This record gives sequence, structure tokens and C-alpha cells, in this order.
Amino acid sequence: MAEGFDVRLTRAQERYEQAVFGGDAKSLDEAERDLLALEADTALARGRLLHARFLESGAEDAAELRLFERAAQLYRELGDARGEGESLFWVGTVHQVIRQDQAAADPAFARARELATKAGDDLTLSYVLRHLCFGEQAAGRVDTARELLAESTRLRRELSFTPGVAANLIGLADLAATDGDRDAARDLLDEAAELAAGSGAHGVGRWVQEARAELNLA
Repeated sequence: MAEGFDVRLTRAQERYEQAVFGGDAKSLDEAERDLLALEADTALARGRLLHARFLESGAEDAAELRLFERAAQLYRELGDARGEGESLFWVGTVHQVIRQDQAAADPAFARARELATKAGDDLTLSYVLRHLCFGEQAAGRVDTARELLAESTRLRRELSFTPGVAANLIGLADLAATDGDRDAARDLLDEAAELAAGSGAHGVGRWVQEARAELNLA
């Protein structure tokens, strides 16, 4: 077997040999489950790569949504609430960010929030809350948007997810500027820039610069 194979592939090979050569087929169902989980993990990972390519190029790859939907389906069949929740977050993100269809995104985000909470997956929950904030902000519900983004930021601080905190602070700065509190917006962008630089999040650092220019806070 090739070097670097996932342990689940190794186990599947071993169980195949047990069944064929050893006459013991009892573990084949377990091997099938392993491979379904591997397929789900791979679909989710490939979908994320395609999303990163979209953020770089602005061009949608239709395979991205299919991959996230397939991952969600497989995780659901496996009874993996954490994996299903993360996959559904990405389904919602495709609809919201790429296709600009908040109505299609909302059910996926709502279910992702429920599953991430159930599974104790605070990282995915922080992402869901961030994107729910975007929907609320677009609908003009600024106070609700701020509450969602503040909770997302709290979770990210607890997880020491520093680039994510910096990204959220940019959103909070935008909300502060919407309220006319330019001093608070400037302070939030200053903190975001410091956190981005300290964590090597150069992409987020560029977002800070863009936000300063857009809000005329340079």
C-alpha cells in the first residue's frame, strides 16, 4: 500500500484480506463506514479548496456546491452531526457569497447552527454566526447583526483563532461606522491590523487596508 495512505484505507485493505483470505467477513460493514467517512471528508476538503479558488478568481466552479451537498448527505447517513453541520455551513456560504441568494442560504445556516451547537463545534458555530450577521446587516437589522458578530468573535477569542478574530473586527468596524461611531470603527480596525500582523494573516491585513479606504478611516 502506498506511503501516506489514510488509515481508513489501510483498514479497508486489511478487512478485505480478512474476508477473502481469512473467511471472516464480519468487519466489512465497518470498512464500508470508514470509506463513507473518508469520502465525506474528501468532498468537504475539495469543496473548501474550490471556495478558496473562487475568492481568488471570482469564478464559480459548479462542483463546489455539489461537493458540500454530498458531504452533508454522507455525514448525515453516518450520524456525524459535526461533519453535517460544517458541510451545511458551506452549502449556505455558496448560496450567500457566490450566488447572492440569502433565501437559499438561510435554511442551511439555520440547520448548521443547530448541528454545530449540538456537537459543541464552536469553530463552525463562529463561522455560521458571522455569516448570519451578513444576512442581518444586508436586511438592515444592524443591532441583530452586531450581536451575532460579537458572539462569533467571543467564540473565536476563546478558541485562540486570531485571524478569525481579526476578520470579525473588520465587520464590527463596519457596523460601528454605520452607526456613525468612527472612533470605535478606527479602534477596531487598529486592533484587527495588529492581530492580523501578529498571526501572519496577510490576507486579513489587506482586508483591513481595504476597509480603511472604504470607510475613509485611513
